[in-house]
Amino acid sequence: MHLADTLVIAAYLVLLVGVGIRVAGRQKTTDAYFVAERSVPGWAAGLSLLATIITSVTFIAFPGAAYAGDWNLLVPGILFVFVILSIGPVVVPFFRHVVSMSVYEYFGKRFGPAVRMYSSFAFAAGHFAKMGFVFYLLALAVAGFTGWSIALLIAGLGIITIFYTFIGGLRAVIWTDVVQGFLLWLGIAVTIVLLLASHHAHPAAMFRLIAIHRKMSLGSMSFDLTRSTFWTMVLYGFFFYLQKYTADQTVVQRYLAARSDRSALRGIALGASLCLPVWTAFMLIGSLLWAFYRLSGLALPSSITRADQVFPYYMVSQMPVGVAGLFLAALFGAAMSMLASDLNCLGLILVEDFYSHFFPHHSDARRLRFGKLAVVLCGLLAILVALRLASTHGSALALYYTATAIVAGGLAGLFLLAFLTPRAGRRAAIAGIFVNLLFTAYATLTLDGGKLLNLHRFNYPWSEYTIGAFGNLLLLATGLLFAAFSPQPQSFASQHTLWGWLALRRQSGLQSVELGDTQ
Repeated sequence: MHLADTLVIAAYLVLLVGVGIRVAGRQKTTDAYFVAERSVPGWAAGLSLLATIITSVTFIAFPGAAYAGDWNLLVPGILFVFVILSIGPVVVPFFRHVVSMSVYEYFGKRFGPAVRMYSSFAFAAGHFAKMGFVFYLLALAVAGFTGWSIALLIAGLGIITIFYTFIGGLRAVIWTDVVQGFLLWLGIAVTIVLLLASHHAHPAAMFRLIAIHRKMSLGSMSFDLTRSTFWTMVLYGFFFYLQKYTADQTVVQRYLAARSDRSALRGIALGASLCLPVWTAFMLIGSLLWAFYRLSGLALPSSITRADQVFPYYMVSQMPVGVAGLFLAALFGAAMSMLASDLNCLGLILVEDFYSHFFPHHSDARRLRFGKLAVVLCGLLAILVALRLASTHGSALALYYTATAIVAGGLAGLFLLAFLTPRAGRRAAIAGIFVNLLFTAYATLTLDGGKLLNLHRFNYPWSEYTIGAFGNLLLLATGLLFAAFSPQPQSFASQHTLWGWLALRRQSGLQSVELGDTQ
């Protein structure tokens, strides 16, 4: 690492802290701190969504996957665009009018406080595990080619992120995400230009070699769910992004923070339209790297043993001084954007879904203090988890990650049950959750020939990418079965389903027309 690269990274980190300080004075209420008083421009919400979804793992995993194989990992991203275009026009305004700040408030309105707390806890468990894991992987990758201390990287980046999230709330998170979005595109563009302009390999020869070896294929088209074929990834992508856009607080928070329904829809459409090109660009970088090292005659060092190490090595060995720092700054920023977004939404759900339930009469000022404290504590715990992973090389927390993977599933199925089935009540939801937990535990523990629990010929036979999809389908099917033999809930509100919401929108439209005719 050259001094110029280090200075670029330092300048970027100072910029992020400066943004947090700039907006810090406006956070006087929970509404301002957690949803920015619903005043964020749609384009900023869209760029924030991009930065939230494109994590530091994307920087390493996507080029590594394309380098080692093909573009099969891009298939879920295609489903991402399909999901948001198909459900966005209904789901975005629905949530903006049905919930105040927490998406899990909706599950409480449909199925009661117990289901609300379960869904909130399931989300928190999954994201808390992800926070520590992403920070650990980032520090491991960066330390491998810079020589920097893993512990100092984790602690330093974590404390900076906690600081600007704590003082600036969601407004700071979104505007630092905007900065990250621009830096991300700049880093990608520079990398592709450098690869194509290299005197070591001609672009035409690189693309010819890529085409011959089908390195841009989306995977096998055979319907084989035991492998990560095209159809396996379609199934995975549909349910993953359905859950992302209907039951993920980090995404729904962007809906709620926008100035209007139309602004929110435009922002989400912008974010979706930008994510797929970014994923595609990272895949292209991986394929170009594969061709580059085969045509250039440059050998990879013996220390490079995994495909996901190639791109970081290329950054520090082939990029000009300062450019590597630019991309590393984007890599750091991606991890920090993810952590900041998760910290803010974890603070929100702890306030809205738990604190307010047990202390309903406390003032908004006390709720805000608790939320800020939750942000700091969750951030420190995430740092400790990442440090623990670094000291044990991940083995000590393997069982913890398995447990959180089991608990965190099924929220897409729960949303479908709530949104599409008027007859479904609390018992139907709880039964569906119970069956989903049993299935997910069985599938996760017996996966890959029963590494954790060997049931021999009764082990889960299909790819790990199918577990979430089948779990969601089982939850929905169980809930529908219970709903069919149960009376409609007495406290049921029809506007909390798709059918009631559409009827309410039609009625509002008719009233607007009648009012216009009268005038």
